[in-house]
Amino acid sequence: MKPIIGILALVNILFAAVPASAGQSAVTTQGHGGWPNISLVLKAKGLDKITHIANAGDKSGRLFFTEQCGRIWIAKNGSLLPTPFLDISKRVSCGGERGLLSVVFPPGYAKKNYFYVNYTDRSGDTVVARYRITADPDRADPKSEEIILAVKQPFSNHNGGQLAFGPDGFLYIGMGDGGSAGDPFGNGQKPGTLLGKMLRIDVESGASPYAIPPDNPFVNRKGYRPEIWATGLRNPWRFSFDRPAGDLFIADVGQNRYEEVDFQAGSSKGGENYGWNIMEGNHCYKSKKCDATGLVLPVVEYDHSRGCSVTGGMVYRSKRFPALQGIYLYGDYCSGRIWGLRRSGSGWEHKQLIDSKLAISTFGEDEDGNLYVADHEEGGVYKIEAGSKP
Repeated sequence: MKPIIGILALVNILFAAVPASAGQSAVTTQGHGGWPNISLVLKAKGLDKITHIANAGDKSGRLFFTEQCGRIWIAKNGSLLPTPFLDISKRVSCGGERGLLSVVFPPGYAKKNYFYVNYTDRSGDTVVARYRITADPDRADPKSEEIILAVKQPFSNHNGGQLAFGPDGFLYIGMGDGGSAGDPFGNGQKPGTLLGKMLRIDVESGASPYAIPPDNPFVNRKGYRPEIWATGLRNPWRFSFDRPAGDLFIADVGQNRYEEVDFQAGSSKGGENYGWNIMEGNHCYKSKKCDATGLVLPVVEYDHSRGCSVTGGMVYRSKRFPALQGIYLYGDYCSGRIWGLRRSGSGWEHKQLIDSKLAISTFGEDEDGNLYVADHEEGGVYKIEAGSKP
């Protein structure tokens, strides 16, 4: 972890819109067949292993950056604040796929003054916890932790880590299959474990530590954990909801050959099985032939000639660049490529929009719907911009 002073010295360009010719790096690609031009404009650098970018939805204009080793920083009024919003580095195991993995703010946060994080503790197990704000709205109390959910992890990888509130006000939690390789315990298809699943719980009703939404798909199903919303996931590192219809996009990191993006319509009642470890992408995983009956296959996949670890993104909904409206942007950690995905009639079309060479760890959104992407290795944050359609 870099000293605080060193971090601040490096982040003095935060959110200053400086053109590349003035010393700030920008990467641009030309439009392709009706797809928009894409630019990645550097807005911050010097952060340490960024895992998530979020806003509080409280009209403060702040952006929050989580660092893998346990700190959250605030960008406010164009600069990084001098002290962390939260520092729980003593509680967090850091390295590999472990660490402080996301932060999320509940609906109506401005009046609630608490938020949630997902991290792996010193034993390597998943913790979802609530923290409260101090008298200073830019500082959280690290001693205020309330553990909402704890999940044992059998291995050090595939922890998932994303938290997001759905349009229904419930908290969704992406859980990986527990790790190793190939899902040796079959957790993706095992109904009695939370591993390898998308969870949906009610943390805002006042029930302690949480309530089960009564319309969860497996509430009355014998052998199933009632928290489960969807099954058959390997490592849903990043997922997001698209605001207009509440559609859910899940980028599920693949095993040896294929990366995939799964889709769930906003009208869904849950219960989808996305196939792991029967399938990897659109392909049988364990053998050349398998029974895909009842499985929901991805809307897009790519093989490992194009990358090795998909990083889920978000649908662009800012008014700033109309050419990007409605496009789901996602990337790859290993190759730095960013693709666009959008509806095409009753199907989907996708296109590589840029080869950035960044180690893309997360996408994020500000309150106006502008999208950002983080470079895990170099600690940079880039704003995604576009020109008009060619």
